[in-house]
Amino acid sequence: MRPGLATRAQPHPDEQLASQLSDAGIALMPGYLPEVQWRAFARETRGLHAHRAFRTAGVGRGPSFRIAPEVRSDHVHWIDPLRPTRRQAAWFERMDALRGVLNQRLYLGLSGFEAHLARYGPGERYHTHLDRFADASHRRVSVLLYLNEDWGPGDGGELRLYLEAADRAPWRDVAPAGGTLVAFLSDSTPHEVLPAVRERWSVAGWLTTRP
Repeated sequence: MRPGLATRAQPHPDEQLASQLSDAGIALMPGYLPEVQWRAFARETRGLHAHRAFRTAGVGRGPSFRIAPEVRSDHVHWIDPLRPTRRQAAWFERMDALRGVLNQRLYLGLSGFEAHLARYGPGERYHTHLDRFADASHRRVSVLLYLNEDWGPGDGGELRLYLEAADRAPWRDVAPAGGTLVAFLSDSTPHEVLPAVRERWSVAGWLTTRP
């Protein structure tokens, strides 16, 4: 470095996410997890699926819960916060740190985190929806981490985020490349998962307030 010149420190990734959420209600960060970490997480997730730990996903909650393949066709494994694997526990710790930054910067009153692993087979999708239930408003910020190796432009499986109204332009498509994190406001961002031509893996989570 030349004498007299100073460098400006790069903001922490969580600070960058907070700024993006504040500005647009959507935040995107490729490479949020180092490659060695997300690949290990992906291997563990595929292993859980191989051991039949995943179940058919449904829609609704409580008495209104139902299996609706015409709406969503993925399979999920809910992470037990009391008995996580080491990698799952590390992810919960990372999300707790993000929660602290978002509370400090955006005053969201976040108090918890819930998450599941998700697998979409070839051709499977999740039609347009919001992540916040009408009778349960505790989900404030949706957070997705992708676990897909060598994802290419022709593989599909994009997350489509509608910027103004559901199922209408403009929208923003996010490719599910490994290590990428996307976050958005749960109650005001309609979105859908488009079909892919190969298996698609992710960790879907929600930063929550007290019910």
